[in-house]
Amino acid sequence: MRSLLKKEGTDAERSLFGEILDWMLAPLLFVWPISIAFTHYFANTVASFPYDQSLRERVAVLARQLSLAEGRAQLRAPATVQAFLRSDEIDNVYFHILDGAGGLIAGDPELPAPPTESGLRQRESGEVSFRDDEYRGQALRIAYLYLPVPGAPLDRRILVEVGETTEKRSQLANRIMTSVIVPQLVIIPLAVVLVWFGLSQGLRPLTRLRDRIEARREADLSPIALRRVPEELRPLTEAFNSMLSRMHRNVEAQRRFIADAAHQMRTPLTGLKTQAQLAIRESDPAQLRHALQLILLGVDRASHLVDQLLVLARAEASGGAQQALLPLDIDQLLRESVEAWVVRALDKGIDLGYEPAGEVLVEGHAFLLREMINNLLDNALRHTPASGRVTARVVAPGDFAVLEIEDSGSGISDEDALKVFDRFYRAEGSAGDGSGLGLAIVREIAELHRAAASLRPNMRGVGADQAVGCTARIVFPIFRPAEFNSLRVEPVQTGFA
Repeated sequence: MRSLLKKEGTDAERSLFGEILDWMLAPLLFVWPISIAFTHYFANTVASFPYDQSLRERVAVLARQLSLAEGRAQLRAPATVQAFLRSDEIDNVYFHILDGAGGLIAGDPELPAPPTESGLRQRESGEVSFRDDEYRGQALRIAYLYLPVPGAPLDRRILVEVGETTEKRSQLANRIMTSVIVPQLVIIPLAVVLVWFGLSQGLRPLTRLRDRIEARREADLSPIALRRVPEELRPLTEAFNSMLSRMHRNVEAQRRFIADAAHQMRTPLTGLKTQAQLAIRESDPAQLRHALQLILLGVDRASHLVDQLLVLARAEASGGAQQALLPLDIDQLLRESVEAWVVRALDKGIDLGYEPAGEVLVEGHAFLLREMINNLLDNALRHTPASGRVTARVVAPGDFAVLEIEDSGSGISDEDALKVFDRFYRAEGSAGDGSGLGLAIVREIAELHRAAASLRPNMRGVGADQAVGCTARIVFPIFRPAEFNSLRVEPVQTGFA
């Protein structure tokens, strides 16, 4: 389970199970101290309520025992009543009664009086109030009441106070805290165990899916059945199936390519073997020389086929690696390639022309673009008879750069124009002796450069409906300096034919 997810960029493995468990338990561990703080606050509030009521009753008892005689307040409570007021098994209870001038009528003289501002407010309310204070180094909870005196102002009211230490309150609050926290100490570990068990069961479909993938044979690229795949894992499984489908198509294409390449290589090698056997049997020097020339021609064809296969493999590898495309002048590349093919064109008696266009920038690989242009020129020269012409040009209408190789050769049908870009396909009745890979390489390199490749009959002959030769076109997106950092990777869809 720990190997389900690996954190990218580190050697340590990260568990999806542990990640979910952390995100579930971390908030719980964070909230628990907050819960304890709230529990402590409410426990103290609940513990104080009954004892505050007891203090309220004691203040009321003292207030009822007061009487006014000759303008002075007196406490009529006997000693037994005062002893009852102070009786408590745990806490100490104090009281005192002060007249309007602050003089002691009865009780403990050192018991602190309320603050002045609070006292004024309570004088107006005439109700029992509570406050926390200290007396003799002990925390004290005090209930107090201001009693009106007939004909006297508010600041001359009689103060009755009863204070009690807070030991009983603390004990009750602690018992409440214990009754709440102790069950939590049992419930939280139990909750962790239940969460762990629930996650283990919830992630079992992921484990089963992993086991199904690991149990597959290495050559099995069939889609994973979506039966019993959870809804959350279905998009991942579908994406994985899509990748398997692409891999299957690529593997099948490679198998077909290898089979076709083996067949294509077998033909020139068989011819070379036959010519070599005939040369061994020849005793006539002229016939021997002729046989050696045929062997040399066969070696050239085999060498050309091997070169084409290597270029195609490199183009495919460059496309898979997604290498960065750099800005370059396609018109300059075309001119350099035409100059390299001039000698061969003259040997065949073909007029090879070049129409300059000035600087036209596209994004690409210089080596692969040269190979593409060379294959287009080679294809045009192979299918153009002596005294024919081949014209190379670059035009830049709008946002696109169009590279054209126009020839006056035997032409091509519309049906073959769509098939000649397939590997090892050669049009029926083709006059050339090529390997059938040249235009396949052109299409591969064009797609790598987000360009569109096409081959169409050339309608520039005599008569509007008469085709003379054909025109190969590669349509590139023009490079804009402001767009250099926003490279697109999808093939260009244009209206050029």
